[in-house]
Amino acid sequence: MADAAVDAEQKLQDQNGGALQTAKDLFAGAAGGITQVLVGQPFDIVKVRLQTSTTHSSALEAATAIWKHEGPLAFYKGTLTPLIGIGACVSVQFGAFHQARRWFEARNAAAASSPSKPSTPSYTQYYAAGAFAGIANSVLSGPIEHVRIRLQTQPHAASARLYNGPLDCVRKLSSQGGGVFPGLFRGQAVTVLREAQAYGVWFLTFEWLMNADAARNRIDRREVPSWKIAFYGGLAGEALWLSSYPFDVVKSKMQTDGFGAAQRYASMRDCFAQIWRAEGAAGFWKGIGPTLLRAMPVSAATFATVELMMRLIN
Repeated sequence: MADAAVDAEQKLQDQNGGALQTAKDLFAGAAGGITQVLVGQPFDIVKVRLQTSTTHSSALEAATAIWKHEGPLAFYKGTLTPLIGIGACVSVQFGAFHQARRWFEARNAAAASSPSKPSTPSYTQYYAAGAFAGIANSVLSGPIEHVRIRLQTQPHAASARLYNGPLDCVRKLSSQGGGVFPGLFRGQAVTVLREAQAYGVWFLTFEWLMNADAARNRIDRREVPSWKIAFYGGLAGEALWLSSYPFDVVKSKMQTDGFGAAQRYASMRDCFAQIWRAEGAAGFWKGIGPTLLRAMPVSAATFATVELMMRLIN
């Protein structure tokens, strides 16, 4: 009976400790998400303009046109939605990833008959944990990015604007699309595919680089300097986009498509097919230049912020 009471108490402590750690992961992720938006939004609007129109011949030309015709503040069009939403998204990404990582550690330890000593996940498991984080995140990122893209691509002149802000955009997308899911969640299937692949590779790359550095220098991961954390985070960002960019192009096209008679793409598969017929393989890589340029500082800032917050609160 005494042993059972001790086991129950230990289990309760483990559960409480796990909940506290998850809360810390969520908080650190939210801080990283806010940093990500502030650093990356100007790059993102250029990427979306290149993906969804044929008006601009290059990233520099698109950025110059935005500055000239819409002013410098236009680079932060639609920022309110991602500032709130991406903070929540990155919070979910890190919370879900570390929860899945701990689950794999416990599973590995149990398989090794050493339940009291967590076992480091394999890199396949790191990818799976990242993919899980991406799928969990897609529930938020799908509609948030849809609203952001609609606001980024609407006409600049006040008289020609389609939406009077994020809430008006949500209302109109739901109304014009025939309901919340077919309207606001348009492109959700390709969003899930993009998120799973992107964040599986993102976390896998970062974990491999951090573990390799710690092993090479014979130090604990917590001793890896901040500049290296930022650098490895930046490299992970490049890997994220190189591995998932075609999905992102399809998502952007579907989320700027018209409604009713003006709708061009019947489905994700139809969108892939039309891009291939019209533009070939190159069509799936439009806008990759500013995306990769953006990925390094944005991902570096995100991982550096999250790691800093985790070291402060743990």
